[in-house]
Amino acid sequence: MSITCDFCGRTVAGDTVPLTWSTATERGRRRLFCEECSREHLRAMEAKLDSDWW
Repeated sequence: MSITCDFCGRTVAGDTVPLTWSTATERGRRRLFCEECSREHLRAMEAKLDSDWW
């Protein structure tokens, strides 16, 4: 089995998400982002947080 980044398509072997990857839930669906995409799009990811979390 492999894990795939939902943004760029990068894959890693294994069945567990690497600790350096980010996870998000969007519209009830779990999304995974590799460390490069996570770093590049961090501000956009944070902007989607509910104001209760600010």
